[in-house]
Amino acid sequence: MTRPRRSLLFMPGSNVRAMEKARTLPADGLILDLEDAVAPDAKAAARKQIADAVAAKGFGRRELIIRINGLDTPWWIDDVAMVAKAHPDGIMVPKVSRITDLKMISDRVADMGGGMAMKIWAMIESPLAVLRAAEIAAAGAEADNRLAGFVIGPNDIARESRMRMVKGRAPMLPLLSHCVIAARAAGIEILDGVYNDFSDAEGFARECEQGRDLGFDGKTLIHPSQIEPCNAAFAPPADEVARARKIAALFDQPENAGRGAVQMDGQMVERMHADIARRTIAIADAIAAAK
Repeated sequence: MTRPRRSLLFMPGSNVRAMEKARTLPADGLILDLEDAVAPDAKAAARKQIADAVAAKGFGRRELIIRINGLDTPWWIDDVAMVAKAHPDGIMVPKVSRITDLKMISDRVADMGGGMAMKIWAMIESPLAVLRAAEIAAAGAEADNRLAGFVIGPNDIARESRMRMVKGRAPMLPLLSHCVIAARAAGIEILDGVYNDFSDAEGFARECEQGRDLGFDGKTLIHPSQIEPCNAAFAPPADEVARARKIAALFDQPENAGRGAVQMDGQMVERMHADIARRTIAIADAIAAAK
């Protein structure tokens, strides 16, 4: 099943009211957070509140992912135990920098009864993680590693690399493209990182468009006001969907079954364009079905 992941909103696990509100928001997914958004003395309470929220259901079509604390903290084992029992769609692991991080989480989830349907989202947040992106992504092809995709952590990358967080992200573009290519080579998804200034609607819209053009599947968000413009940026436009349907229909015709390229509107269209078209159609149909 093709699943739209245009917008995934971080929600603090310590805020019950925010998680209640999340059930009505038009985000494609929700990331219930136990890490940065939760103070150390509130971790245990947040863990229980997230477990209760997932058990209560009512999130509809929204993909549910729980972000645990890092593997270098004292909280991650209890986090994984809760996640394995709650069984959301996915578990997000911060600061992944090696294949063994994936293996450790996957094995722990399995030991605690988490089924293979629960996937891992690896946060790429350090120079070492960027350098190893292809290696980590490729490990996701192994049946027991559960890797669904990458999530870029721009704030941590900027801090550790000493890059400046500037409008347009020029210093960061090479590493963003590198991570996108690594994800695509391994056949996994990749989500762009957060935009910190949620009051800057124009800047946010530009960064959504940039992320889309770089090849990201969607973007992680920190405020509900960012959902609608993000959804608009990452949804295939109507003319693109119409062209995709025309291409797919052309290759579905019996006389074109064995052909690698056909003419359409004065242009040559190759079979690979039909594959791209079918994915565009699948995303558009999934978005339409969720309305």
